[in-house]
Amino acid sequence: MIGGLGDIGKVPELRKRIFFTILMLAVYRMGVYVSTPGINVEALRNLFGQADGTLFGLINMFSGGSFERFSIFTLGIMPYISVSIIVQVLTPAIPALEALKKEGEAGRRILTRYTRQGTIILALFQSFFISMGLEGQGLVLQPGWAFRISTMITLTAGTAFIMWLGEQITEKGIGNGISIIIFAGIVARMPQVFISTIALAQTGEISPIVILMLLVFCVATVAAIVFVERAHRKIPVQYPRRMVGNNLAQAQTQHMPLKVNMAGVIPPIFASAFMVVPATVGSFSNNPTLQEFLSYLTPGTWSYTVIFVGLIILFTYFYVPIIFNPEEVAENLKKNGGFIPTVRPGKPTADYLFEVLNRLTMWGALYIALVCIVPQLFYLEMGAQSFSYVFGGTAILIAVAVTLDTASQIESHIVSRNYEAFMSRTSKKRGGVGSMSYSRTRLLRR
Repeated sequence: MIGGLGDIGKVPELRKRIFFTILMLAVYRMGVYVSTPGINVEALRNLFGQADGTLFGLINMFSGGSFERFSIFTLGIMPYISVSIIVQVLTPAIPALEALKKEGEAGRRILTRYTRQGTIILALFQSFFISMGLEGQGLVLQPGWAFRISTMITLTAGTAFIMWLGEQITEKGIGNGISIIIFAGIVARMPQVFISTIALAQTGEISPIVILMLLVFCVATVAAIVFVERAHRKIPVQYPRRMVGNNLAQAQTQHMPLKVNMAGVIPPIFASAFMVVPATVGSFSNNPTLQEFLSYLTPGTWSYTVIFVGLIILFTYFYVPIIFNPEEVAENLKKNGGFIPTVRPGKPTADYLFEVLNRLTMWGALYIALVCIVPQLFYLEMGAQSFSYVFGGTAILIAVAVTLDTASQIESHIVSRNYEAFMSRTSKKRGGVGSMSYSRTRLLRR
């Protein structure tokens, strides 16, 4: 390796990017503690003691606890994520969006503008229904349209500001800004949950052996996620000798890496949102029939587990072909003169890639389902309810994936800087040797 993470201090540009990212995250975390006016905050916190199985609990996890304080960042970045996924899903189905995608940078800017506009609209709708729900729970000091409108404006502005922070981190900081913000929201709640669990051990509600088992299981889960996230299938691609400009490029063999988990964290996020919607609706109703139906959707029950796993597998198979289209890849390989050994270019290559993709998607879907279900069942069995949301599979999967991606980008900056320095030194040495040879030649001629 040319450089490592220990060389961060030697790269001035990288130091500036990391400092800028930390500064933006500090601004984000300060905004979490700025409450929206008109809310009985203490009553809201008591409500969140029983909100782990509702949509409120899910939003609170991704917002780093801002929802239980009803801060200006209550909605977090979830509206932007939802609209981004919707745009990605609709792009192949709508010819106009597909044409924009193929236009390059100009088309991507237009799609980004559509995503921002959709985020504002969705944030307005979500903030309105949240304000209505809080009024129904008796958590509003002065209910009415004044509270609803002010809440809509405040929460939507908070989401727009977080969206801007994420874009600034992506452009001037390190890593993907939106992912970094989600990561910060999840990690921010981990110390609080861990301290509360230690307090339960001190009071005798949880034994020290259980605490040790929780820690060991959490470390094992992280190790398993890191191992699978790094795993990929290498498909060899050969390029024959060809002319590139005025130069003759030699024949070479490259590899197309396909990750086992190509869908990332999108399937569990979508599945979680679908599962908690009925629980959230039921929290505003006392209908006995509805409450009996919702009892089958309680985390830890066999019905909840079966439905949740089915949704994860469904969304994985639905999302993977959107981010990796075998037909487009096969066409690009054919245009560039590349081919997979023993596979003919064109449609046979697309069929081969589709077959490989199906097998990887199956293993990826099973992996995501196990990561999201097994830790949750284990923590519930151990009696650590708070662990199931903050240290559960979905949260840990997001945290580990973002950490690995950010570390890879930092390492890329270090390697790039060291490579440029190495090439610069090599050029100087070659220049010195050339000058010395030229001087010796002049002396011999004399």
